[in-house]
Amino acid sequence: MRVNELAKLLGVGSKECLAELHAIGVDVKSHASSIDEATAAKMLAKHGKSQAPAAKSNSTKSASPAAQPAVAVAPAKAVTPPPAPVPAAPKPPAPPKPAAVPSKPTPPVPAPMPAAAPKVSPAASAPATPAASERVIHIKGPIIVRELADLLGMRPNAVIAELMSMNILASITQKVEVAVARDVAAKHGFVLDHEKQRTIEHRPLPPPKPTAEQDAEDRPEDMISRAPVVTFLGHVDHGKTSLMDRIRKASVVEDEFGGITQHIGAYSVSLNGRHITFLDTPGHAAFTAMRARGANLTDIAVIVIAGDDGIMPQTKEAIQHALAAEVTILVAVNKIDLPAANVERVKRQLQADGLAPEDWGGTTIVCPVSAQTGEGIEHLLEMILLQSDLLELKANPKRRAKGYVIEAKLQQGMGPTANLLVTAGTLKVGDVILCGQHCGRVRALINDHGTKVKSAEPSTPVQCLGLPGVPEAGAEFRVYANERLARTLAQETGEELKQKHLAAPKKVSLENLFSQLEAEKKIELRMVVKADTQGSIEAIQHALGEIRSEKIALRILLVATGNITENDVMLASASKGLIIGFCVGKEPGADTVARREGVDIRLYNIIYKLLDDVRDAMTGMLAPIYKENVVGVAEILEVFSTGKTGKIAGCRVTRGTATPRNKVRVRRGTESLFEGGIASLKHFQDSVSEVRESQECGIRLDRFTDFEKGDILEFYVIEEVQQTL
Repeated sequence: MRVNELAKLLGVGSKECLAELHAIGVDVKSHASSIDEATAAKMLAKHGKSQAPAAKSNSTKSASPAAQPAVAVAPAKAVTPPPAPVPAAPKPPAPPKPAAVPSKPTPPVPAPMPAAAPKVSPAASAPATPAASERVIHIKGPIIVRELADLLGMRPNAVIAELMSMNILASITQKVEVAVARDVAAKHGFVLDHEKQRTIEHRPLPPPKPTAEQDAEDRPEDMISRAPVVTFLGHVDHGKTSLMDRIRKASVVEDEFGGITQHIGAYSVSLNGRHITFLDTPGHAAFTAMRARGANLTDIAVIVIAGDDGIMPQTKEAIQHALAAEVTILVAVNKIDLPAANVERVKRQLQADGLAPEDWGGTTIVCPVSAQTGEGIEHLLEMILLQSDLLELKANPKRRAKGYVIEAKLQQGMGPTANLLVTAGTLKVGDVILCGQHCGRVRALINDHGTKVKSAEPSTPVQCLGLPGVPEAGAEFRVYANERLARTLAQETGEELKQKHLAAPKKVSLENLFSQLEAEKKIELRMVVKADTQGSIEAIQHALGEIRSEKIALRILLVATGNITENDVMLASASKGLIIGFCVGKEPGADTVARREGVDIRLYNIIYKLLDDVRDAMTGMLAPIYKENVVGVAEILEVFSTGKTGKIAGCRVTRGTATPRNKVRVRRGTESLFEGGIASLKHFQDSVSEVRESQECGIRLDRFTDFEKGDILEFYVIEEVQQTL
């Protein structure tokens, strides 16, 4: 008998059968290897199968030479392994199957007997297959609890209880993820078939065709040199945009709020007949993600460092982004025209950070430049072109275009616009462009000078109009020849994003439930910090970091040097924070904007005063705690009825004092009957303002008369206690 025939009789896969044979010491190479009768009988007995199926398979094997000997061999095989039938005998359902199986191969006595054998063996397992198929349920993505209960034949509350045992809270109309539904179905003997996954596995087959076609177009003879894509990175106010402004001879800084770049700009510059594409990324701490995205879209990263300040924390971040993107790094030491500029100090700092300057035996090119005078600009551009030649940057302009989205927005009068960087191919007006879930035709292309163009070659930044929606910044775009295919891929991407954003129940536990409630209770004090020097900033940050509280969090939105600008005020207004200035002033117009936006600006010259006010502000944001303080206790000795006015309690103060301003609580044993105010307090016939310990008094309570002799009155006041950090 072959291994695959034995596997069919056992109802297992060939690999599993091979593994079991190896486990009992039988050396077989593959599923086509043959095994002896004793091994087959041993395997059948191990799985609780009767010996008759083995006889059937062996009889078919021996029936191939001649039909008559097959009948004679069958009883001989039954005698050969006498121990095997003994364990199979107690199972009455098994004998009817072998009785029917041998009767089936006997009619085809001629030569086709071997072909009949494989047909008989699946028939033996056929009854189990329909039973398994009846336990399969099909779904098309996340399923509602009620529908899952109907498919499983269960009550919805039973399914909800099952989900709760898995730490998942879901109502009867809430959706559960496919993985969760699969686990629930498996517990009740069902197999869940996710049709959405099955269709997704077959649908992505068409997309590789255009991709492979595009890659095939990149023949060596079609590849030409392309312009390098250069990114300026660095600390805020170190002159990145001013340096680029000097390079492209345009006024970019004036268009930015507060002189700070708040978006990624892309510009193309010509030098001696060669082009260089620049990406200007913000150096502001609030734009770290944009700066990282800019580093990942570039070939060469120019780290701009002010010669008078040196390397700052955000400069180190920019270096880390450039190293992570694995791009060539150049260093431009700006502001060398200032008396405080020290290029050698910057080189020492670069050496300490692992960027050894070229003239110190390293590989990092350091170019001293001045954005104000233009000194060293031409040398910097020559070094950029030299690095570009070393990188051998090439692209195929004849293929269909592809690239990345630099930035995108919804522009009034133009609709969705996307700033694209073409990395390969040529983007033309009228092309079908696919970007994520957005697919459309290019209606217009606008270059960095605001001029409409008909095409954009590799390494060219261009503004594109024609997409139906605003794509995500950093997303890849491609041009397709088949518009139907592009729209199909866009729909599939949209469906996948929709499935990801479906509201799925979250796993809960007591720990994360309490932590979530505590996080919701926790409030934040948001602030913008401006100081005169970087040393002051470091000192303030360190001191503010020492203020710790479990009730309120201190969140610094921005830390920078320089005077307080309108941009700082708008940032604080949007974040509902305040502005702290240390040894700095206010730019013209900042006060006006602050009054209009309702932003509090506080200026300090002493750091300790600054820290004290920050602590007071944090404490003031905490709601006060109201504490109950019992000031007196009285016992009711007698109850007097006064007709229409109600009842009066004749009491003796046993501890403390009682005043009409106190709140009172009526207790009877351990039960509290009433809490409220005192309508009147009298000593004999006179109204008094206070009754002291051991004195007797008459008390009429406000809207309560159901007290009895022996009740206890507690007099208390509510004190407001200010919370501490």
